[in-house]
Amino acid sequence: MPRDLAPLRTRAGRIARALAKAYPDADCALDYTTPFELLIATILSAQCTDAKVNEVTATLFRRFGTPQALAEADPAEIEAIVRPTGFYRQKTKSIQSAALDIVERFGGKVPRSLEELVSLRGVARKTANVVLGNCFDVPGLAVDTHMKRVNRRLGLTAREDPVQIEEDLMSLLPPEEWTRYTHRVIHHGRVCCVARKPRCEACPLRKDCPA
Repeated sequence: MPRDLAPLRTRAGRIARALAKAYPDADCALDYTTPFELLIATILSAQCTDAKVNEVTATLFRRFGTPQALAEADPAEIEAIVRPTGFYRQKTKSIQSAALDIVERFGGKVPRSLEELVSLRGVARKTANVVLGNCFDVPGLAVDTHMKRVNRRLGLTAREDPVQIEEDLMSLLPPEEWTRYTHRVIHHGRVCCVARKPRCEACPLRKDCPA
C-alpha cells in the first residue's frame, strides 16, 4: 500500500463505522426470493427506482419465475410487464438473454463467480456484485449512481468510471465490509446525500466529508 494511501484508508474506516452506526439495518431494497429473481430485478433497476421495480417484478415473477420460463416467454408479454421501468425493449432483451444463458450454459442455476456472472448477456459488474454479495456471501462493491456521487463527495475517489471507483474503494476497505458498505452508502445517498440539495447539516459523515 502506498504510504500516502494510509490516511485515506483510515478515514474510509471511520466513514464505514459512521455509516454502520447511522444505518445498521440498511439492506438490499429489491424484493427477491432467489438469486435469479435478484439478478433480473437488478437489471430492471437501471435508471428506475427500486420501488417501481418491486411493483413490476411482483407480476413478472408470478408469471415467469424461473430462467426457463422467462427465456421461453413471448417478448411482447415481457415488454408489457416491464414497460414501467423504462427502456423496456432493451431490458426485455437483457433479461431474456441472461435467462437463456443461465439455462443453456449453467443448467438453470445462477453462477456463483464474478467471471461467470459477467459472461451472461445483459449482466454487468454492478449486477454481478449485487447478486454475489446478497445471495452467495461473496464480497462485492456495487457502484450505482448513489455510490458514485457519495464516494466522490467524500473524497474516496475522484474517478468517473464505475469499475475504477470500485477499484479505489477495494483498496480502502476490507472485503468483509464491501457489501454492507454498498447498502449503507446507497441508503445514505437516498435519504441524506441526495443529488441536488444534500442535507449536509444532518449528515452523520460531516466530520470526514471534504464537500
